[in-house]
Amino acid sequence: MSSSPTMAAPPSKPTFDVSRVLHQPLFGPLGALILAVIIFAVASPRFLSPFNLSLILQQSIVVGILAVGQTLIILTAGIDLSIGATAVLGTIMLAKTVGSGGAVAALIATLLICMAVGAVNGTLVTVFKLPPFIVTLGTFTAVSAATQLFAGSATYPVQDSVLTFLGTSIGSGTARTTLGVFVLILVYAVTWYALTQTAGGRHIYAVGGSPTAARLAGIKTNRTLFSAYIFTGVIAAIAAWAALGRIPTADPNAFQTANLDTITAVVIGGTSLFGGRGSVVGTLIGTLIVGVLRNGLTLVGVDNLYQNIATGVLVIVAVAFDQFARRRSS
Repeated sequence: MSSSPTMAAPPSKPTFDVSRVLHQPLFGPLGALILAVIIFAVASPRFLSPFNLSLILQQSIVVGILAVGQTLIILTAGIDLSIGATAVLGTIMLAKTVGSGGAVAALIATLLICMAVGAVNGTLVTVFKLPPFIVTLGTFTAVSAATQLFAGSATYPVQDSVLTFLGTSIGSGTARTTLGVFVLILVYAVTWYALTQTAGGRHIYAVGGSPTAARLAGIKTNRTLFSAYIFTGVIAAIAAWAALGRIPTADPNAFQTANLDTITAVVIGGTSLFGGRGSVVGTLIGTLIVGVLRNGLTLVGVDNLYQNIATGVLVIVAVAFDQFARRRSS
């Protein structure tokens, strides 16, 4: 006795899950960026002009590059309070050594000195097991003082075309930008690939998530941490070069809020201060939020000191939100 053939059920149509989109890590930072743009576009008719949008990108170059290094350290559940001071030291090193050995030698010397600062931080954290906050606070103080001594508390104009190369303007009309913006994008692209497509990147997340579990899994945690701090030195050297492209003058008092701005960019970009969670894409969005905030407040006439207050409040709100999210997920 034959049975009648069964009809296959028609394939279900894909559904759009709104709640899933809302829970994406980048949804919050991206929404905050769009909201900030809308608010400042309404508050100032100049905000959305091609010139001003290009200016925001250019003003975000140094902080944006430094924030990449800060992201790696925070992903390991650490923090680097010295990365801004290291970049400033790099600008002075470039300006003072270019005359004796040429631009290439100056760039190499700057790279080595910035990596040396990262190596000191990495050694103190991995070998001596000191807290990253205390270590980098100490190196921040030491590097800042050393920079003032090395510079003699003076500023140095830079005219060498290689050192100012990243300030080269490209584009047409008012919609122009500089080569530094493309370097910024390149740094993010390379770091994104390293974090998401290589074993070393996965080790960064593993060490930040649980150092004990990472060690039991065979990951050399000390080597991973040390490499992250060395990388911040490389990033600081690149940022120093980009800074001279932005403003061709090495000033030992420059970028005094760089540490706060980089931490702000990383945290509001969705990277957890407790480590193991986040991305450089979020950091890029966070960098743009900081840039939009400072630019927009300047356009509406808010004093720079009040801008610093707003940035500090933003950090506190972002950290509080991160803690709330962790408690809900635990």
